[in-house]
Amino acid sequence: MANVLVTNVRILDGTGEYPYTGEVLIQGNRIRRVARGLRSLPTVGATVIDGAGATLMPGMTEAHTHFSWNDQPDLESIQRMPPEEHTLWAAKVAKTYIDSGFTSCVGAAAAKPRLDVVIRNAINSGLIPGPRYLANGQEIATTGGLGDTSPPHIPAPELSFGWIVTGPEEIRRAVRMFVKYGVDLLKLNISGEEIAGVAAEETPMCDDEVAMAVSEAHRRGKRVCAHARSAESVKMCVRHGVDIIYHASYADEEALDMLEAAKDRHFVAPALAWLIRTGRDAADWGIKPDSPLAIKYQREAEIACETMRKMLKRGIRVLPGGDYGFAWIPHGTNAKDLQYFVDHCGFSPMEAIVSTTKWGGEIMGRPGELGQVKEGYLADLILVDGDPVANIRILQDRSRLLFIMKDGEFHKAPDMAPQRARFGVGVVA
Repeated sequence: MANVLVTNVRILDGTGEYPYTGEVLIQGNRIRRVARGLRSLPTVGATVIDGAGATLMPGMTEAHTHFSWNDQPDLESIQRMPPEEHTLWAAKVAKTYIDSGFTSCVGAAAAKPRLDVVIRNAINSGLIPGPRYLANGQEIATTGGLGDTSPPHIPAPELSFGWIVTGPEEIRRAVRMFVKYGVDLLKLNISGEEIAGVAAEETPMCDDEVAMAVSEAHRRGKRVCAHARSAESVKMCVRHGVDIIYHASYADEEALDMLEAAKDRHFVAPALAWLIRTGRDAADWGIKPDSPLAIKYQREAEIACETMRKMLKRGIRVLPGGDYGFAWIPHGTNAKDLQYFVDHCGFSPMEAIVSTTKWGGEIMGRPGELGQVKEGYLADLILVDGDPVANIRILQDRSRLLFIMKDGEFHKAPDMAPQRARFGVGVVA
């Protein structure tokens, strides 16, 4: 598109610095100039957008995304959706994320082996709208672990939520298969999950299986992420170099020490929405707050929030991403995680914003291009009506997102209607 000059905005640049009044010149798909103050950048040949004091910030990153989770109450309903309908659903969800200001998303597993890859490719080709996306495969799970959902009397792998393996060689085969399918990431289910009947503090996957998965994936230039709630599973992730650690609720002091010593090599995304809302908001789907299952999630939520407080103090990168896509945590409500970081984990609003912007660029593997309003960076930007530092909840309201830009193109263009007072828009020749 033509050059765009966004002026008269408060620039929240993603570095942690407090917002300042300024303007930004976008040329092609990159940020060409960033200036403090007004009327300091050239306007010739640019479409000029007067932001009228709104906040310009980097697009957000969702670090634990499941496009194929279909807002249902259980794993079986997700996995058993027919592939044709499932593809259409995932395409719709991809649009929901960018509509919500998430211009980047990290896939945390798909319900079918190639589903994430197909959606990523469709986004990249321009066939469907969506964020930048790192595609994952199906969750690699052990026999009897999280993801093994086929009934004992029907040993059919197709009925399982995960890709079921036993032993290092089956792990190797699974990794090679998903690499062949074109994934960016691979997902291991190392620990259990209460709703699946495998305790969260259990660790069904073995050291040699994790070691094989990471070795094989890294050899092919792919990163590994893991469902790891138990203390032992977190330690396994650090020992073997799992890049992205999901949950980490029960990380003990030894695990935290290990993570801190290797904090430049790992990311953590705790998925707080899943814990908090499963424990208290899932009664309509059979999980009443006083039920044994809900009480387990309430306990884990409390422990996980305290664990994230400790991680924040130790400088470990903790990012938002809440396992959205279940009935009680539907897609499109993802910015709630930032509020949870502030309300429950000791993050300041600015620290929560840095976690979804600067650290988001890092988890996407593009730390010099994404997650900041900075010269030379890709123009993935949102303009927000209000100040997210003063009120982090603003980011949950899509109507407050005045424009959404990805790669220098407007996904949501600013309202150019003459009666709208928020903007003055024009082209200066």
